[in-house]
Amino acid sequence: MQKTINLFFRFLEILLIVLLSAMAIMVFANVVLRYAFNSGMSVSEELSRYFFVWLSFIGAVVAFREHGHLGVESVVALFGRTGRLVCMILSNIIILACSAIFFWGTWQQFEINASMSAPVTGISMIWVYGIGLFTGAGMSLIALERLFRYLTGRVTEEEISIFAGENLTIEQMAERT
Repeated sequence: MQKTINLFFRFLEILLIVLLSAMAIMVFANVVLRYAFNSGMSVSEELSRYFFVWLSFIGAVVAFREHGHLGVESVVALFGRTGRLVCMILSNIIILACSAIFFWGTWQQFEINASMSAPVTGISMIWVYGIGLFTGAGMSLIALERLFRYLTGRVTEEEISIFAGENLTIEQMAERT
């Protein structure tokens, strides 16, 4: 099961690379066309915006899995093991609640967004805003899995040190300041 999950997240990482590359190519081509030929591609403007939205929301799920989101490690590092576990549980409960609200809100807007079309490409706007379903569900599943492991005592010392920011090198800590 873990191998399948790792493959899925590897696919998401490759998808992020493809989206960022396509976005950069479209924007660059549009800049060249505007300044060199006094024309442009309106499709590239719209698609690059949508790719940026997808890139941000898919990247949020990948970053959450890798413990890449912002945290208050300086406060958490002051606590012992029990205090860190309590902080881990509370933060994942909050993340779960926010992700569930985000999923539910996207679900409530589904019909409205599905009935609207993009101005240039004509694609249904659910392809843009529907990414909230993926992000809300993905982050909720990760938070639920973490909560299950925390509450059943399956959390590793490495995870606790990652949560407290103790896994960072001096160079990585300097980059964050």
